[in-house]
Amino acid sequence: MTPQNEIILDRRASVARILADRGDALLITGLGSTTWDAAAVGDHPNNFYLWGAMGGAAVLGLGVALAQPQRRVLVITGDGEMLMGLGGLATIAVQRPGNLSIVVIDNESYGETGMQKTHTHHGVDLAGCAAAAGFPVSRTIYSRDELEDIVSLLYAATGPVFAVVKVAATAAPTVLPSRDGPYLKDRFRSAVLGDRATG
Repeated sequence: MTPQNEIILDRRASVARILADRGDALLITGLGSTTWDAAAVGDHPNNFYLWGAMGGAAVLGLGVALAQPQRRVLVITGDGEMLMGLGGLATIAVQRPGNLSIVVIDNESYGETGMQKTHTHHGVDLAGCAAAAGFPVSRTIYSRDELEDIVSLLYAATGPVFAVVKVAATAAPTVLPSRDGPYLKDRFRSAVLGDRATG
């Protein structure tokens, strides 16, 4: 039996499991590893990779969710990126978009700058922050069973939904999607708006 709160989940496998049920959900990824994890599952026109603007993934997801209330919007980002954008959780909770889910892949490390420990390693509870802000669903995930339980909520529960998936701080091969900003913007816009994208 695994001790409670032991970090055993693999980041790439966890992201693959989450995205296996995405259907036509729109996906926003934070910079770095979460973008590589999503690209490893498979590039898709419904993916928008945030190649910078650290701290902005959740609020970008908010904007998309408000603009596209009939579409499910999923943000997958890292703990370092989410820590930089904590203020956005209050705005998201106040706006209360029912179609928005945010997943934080938390390896308790800044993967882009040398694996220094983030505040979550020292006890900062991101799910607790989201719950205190007013998210109706907010969980921290440590096990495969808990991950299975949250996946259906990410795509079906009235949001905003917030999940922190605790993963081991291990490296995975880098899978780089396009870094061409105008191309990614135009592709995502066309995927969202269809024929209206040219108008």
